[in-house]
Amino acid sequence: MFSKDIGIDLGTANVLIYVKDNGLIINEPAVIAIDKRTDEPVAFGEEAYQMMGRAPEHIQIVHPMKSGNIAEFEMTRVLIRHFLEKALGKSLRIKPHITVCCKADTTRVEKNVIRQVLMGAGAKQVVMEEESKVAAIGAGIDISKPSGNMIVDLGAGTTDASVLSMGEIVSFKKTNIGGLHFDQCIIQHIRKKHNVYIGEKTAEQVKKGIGLVLMSGEKPNAMNVHGSDLATGIPKTIEVTAEEIHQALQLPIGKIVETTRDALEGTPPELAADIAQRGIILIGGGAWLPGIDTLLTEHLNVPVFIAENPLTCIAEGTGSLMDSIGKTWTRII
Repeated sequence: MFSKDIGIDLGTANVLIYVKDNGLIINEPAVIAIDKRTDEPVAFGEEAYQMMGRAPEHIQIVHPMKSGNIAEFEMTRVLIRHFLEKALGKSLRIKPHITVCCKADTTRVEKNVIRQVLMGAGAKQVVMEEESKVAAIGAGIDISKPSGNMIVDLGAGTTDASVLSMGEIVSFKKTNIGGLHFDQCIIQHIRKKHNVYIGEKTAEQVKKGIGLVLMSGEKPNAMNVHGSDLATGIPKTIEVTAEEIHQALQLPIGKIVETTRDALEGTPPELAADIAQRGIILIGGGAWLPGIDTLLTEHLNVPVFIAENPLTCIAEGTGSLMDSIGKTWTRII
């Protein structure tokens, strides 16, 4: 029997699985719910995510990925095993060949951990590719030519800025600032200003609703936010404005601008000229923050565009890679 070819985007916030000839099959939160009384998993992915802030005390919500790396070995293995069974069938009788993406600065030890997790989850063989290259392919960029292309991945755990030419990474910078850090800034701001505690899911809703990177001349938007009064512990609803959330996000946004600038400044002049003409492509969930492309354009004097498929281009890039190069299972990094 032939093995299935699988591409995995193992992200801090989401796991995406691309099955060759079938497309994107899994796109779910990288979350697992554990019953602390038995140490057994009770829910995975989207189902576990819906339990956040609502589960009883004996249910622990675990995020096994931190800042783009595996933080909980066994929990990640169990989670990936579940998703593979969901994508390919419960028995996993035919072990898949897996292409997985890793950061440009991933160490050999970290790569070995990723490989061990995937092999333990049911993989027959594992190939690793650098995430920036795969993302560029998924975004429709031809990185094989001697010209500069720049990808900025605004992920949940990190922000990565990469310049590519002739299929290689020429300049790379990373900061451990991402969408989850934005959520924490919002939680801390509301706690400090309004004396109200909100959970991570509520903070994410605020970020998506009124998390403006740039303030327009129009009247700022606002939304009602539900939390717990820190003084009394009882539920409380407050109004939060886009302007105050904009101020709360200034520090992490500034770090993202700085990281992107550093990668651009470390680029050879000829390739930098290409980027100035072609622009920078944004991917990842943070690419949807209103105004982030305009803000980066203003600070870098380089046009910045959001990819057509910012959330899925890494997973789809693994599919394009498998289609173009066929079987590459002897190339184990």
